[in-house]
Amino acid sequence: MKDLENIPALMADIGRRARAAAAELAFASAEAKRHALMAAADAVWDRRAQIIAENARDLEYGREKGLSDAMMDRLLLDEGRIAGIRDALCAVADQADPVGEVLAAWDMPTGLHISRVRTPLGVVGVIYESRPNVTADAGALCLKAGNAVILRGGSESFHSSGAIHACLVEGLRAAGLPADAIQRVPTRDRAAVAQMLTMTDHIDVIVPRGGKGLVGLVQAEARVPVFAHLEGIVHVYVDASADAGKAMRVVMNAKTRRTGICGAAECLLIHRDVAGTLGAELITALMDAGVRVHAGEGLPGTDRATDDDWGREYLDMDIAARVVDDVDGAIDHIRRYGSSHTECILAEDPATVARFFERVDSAILMHNASTQFADGGEFGMGAEIGIATGKLHARGPVGAAQLTSFKYLVTGDGATRA
Repeated sequence: MKDLENIPALMADIGRRARAAAAELAFASAEAKRHALMAAADAVWDRRAQIIAENARDLEYGREKGLSDAMMDRLLLDEGRIAGIRDALCAVADQADPVGEVLAAWDMPTGLHISRVRTPLGVVGVIYESRPNVTADAGALCLKAGNAVILRGGSESFHSSGAIHACLVEGLRAAGLPADAIQRVPTRDRAAVAQMLTMTDHIDVIVPRGGKGLVGLVQAEARVPVFAHLEGIVHVYVDASADAGKAMRVVMNAKTRRTGICGAAECLLIHRDVAGTLGAELITALMDAGVRVHAGEGLPGTDRATDDDWGREYLDMDIAARVVDDVDGAIDHIRRYGSSHTECILAEDPATVARFFERVDSAILMHNASTQFADGGEFGMGAEIGIATGKLHARGPVGAAQLTSFKYLVTGDGATRA
């Protein structure tokens, strides 16, 4: 208990052990990493009853804290979701190992042969909130990329994350890899987060995954480099050329499938020419499904939109809706209020789609597809550690390949420079 009370000493020890493990992981074989992940997947499934029991403790904690229904849904684990965790671990295990991949190679007239090769980042720190599956996703992806990882989950998912972490450690041991390769901060004390943000000697990059408050804090106070998205302010633009059937399916799924994930639609932009027809039908369907529609001028809704509704991440059964004159009006709105996460256009006119894709600069752009697909697993990455909305190093879903850097390997045959 004393060690848990001395947060600086606790975190320094975790950091030292992570750095030592990273040095060993950097040259671990692809087969050893695959073995560890498959063994972890088996352990997750074998211990599903225990994980669900630990999750029940977290759900009770969440109820006592007054978490919203959407946040409770993010926290919930049942057998189906645990099967999803198992499957994600297996999917990452079966992917090609990114470490050592030759990205480019060329010869120079001086006799040099130069290749650019993927290498691990080193030690990754992941700070996340209520979704306990992030424990498995982040641990798996960092391991696949040859990185050690320090996991600091939210207080709401403390017990669930601990149970999943134990399965990951079991997998490491089964494969003969260092157990310190995947460590979890064993305290709810927020001082551990502040400590992680300054551990430049031990952590190479921080990945925050959570709400605006958490990510904003990390970006403002971190001395360690950060991969982050601040918010998922996701827009869906319904063009005059949209197919009504496709639009209805996509909008309803984008908003209502799971409202608490970062790919959930938060703002509906409707071309003026279809505002009174297809636009009104979409809004009526949303309200019939229990969505509170904050509607702009010229649209039906639950209530009138205010300036605060534009650029707002609800993460709940709410959506803002607004009429725009055309695709350029939608683009202007997204540029002003978006968070560079995910945007969708519903249209059948190829020129309009091309204009939207060319001029909107978000990490993910979709055409006639639900924004709920904004997920590394759905992109074939097995899982993701988050959606990066910056423009340096990683952008969009961050999978194993995005958790690597590279180095140059230069060979000659006694070459000297004139």
